Amino acid sequence: MSAEAEPPRRRGRPSRTEREQGPAARERILEAARSEFAARGYDKTSVRGIAKVAGVDAALVHHYFGSKDEVFAAAIEVSFEPALVVPAVLAEGPEQVGERLARFFFSVWENPATRAPLLAVIRSAVTHEAAAKALRTFVLRRLLERVAGDLDVPNPQFRAELAASHMIGIAFVRYVIKVEPLASVDQEEIVALVAPTLQRYLTQA
Repeated sequence: MSAEAEPPRRRGRPSRTEREQGPAARERILEAARSEFAARGYDKTSVRGIAKVAGVDAALVHHYFGSKDEVFAAAIEVSFEPALVVPAVLAEGPEQVGERLARFFFSVWENPATRAPLLAVIRSAVTHEAAAKALRTFVLRRLLERVAGDLDVPNPQFRAELAASHMIGIAFVRYVIKVEPLASVDQEEIVALVAPTLQRYLTQA
């Protein structure tokens, strides 16, 4: 036998490559999850389907995230991270806060990277408790509490909830069911019309 002859192949399951493990695999799983949840909703998305799109074994999804509920929460969290800048939006003072908040909120929806997870949670929240819980958790913790904490008006939490419900309702009609002409009108036109209502919610005693 030649010294350069190939060694015999090992039997059994092949070892995982770099592509199948590590931080890159985790990010691919999250990207696949965002895509699948946005397109299919919570109920019709499976861990196996996410794994297939990500190009990994389903066991790796469970390894990183545990359950379907947990991968769902991790997948949508990216859209709510921008809410960390809300205090800065509010810190500029009460003047035109409604306009600044509306522009910030709809800019998150206009960005394809953050829109997909938001579509997933909005579509799924009405039919599945895990999605509804995720929406309540992220919206309340990442957005409403920060808004309410900066409001010097009676019932600040209630006012922040009104503002959020107003914006989420518009987002549902514009981005989920896509009713025209709202679905295709320029973002700035929406901001101009919505901002006075948000201003009233957030600042008028």
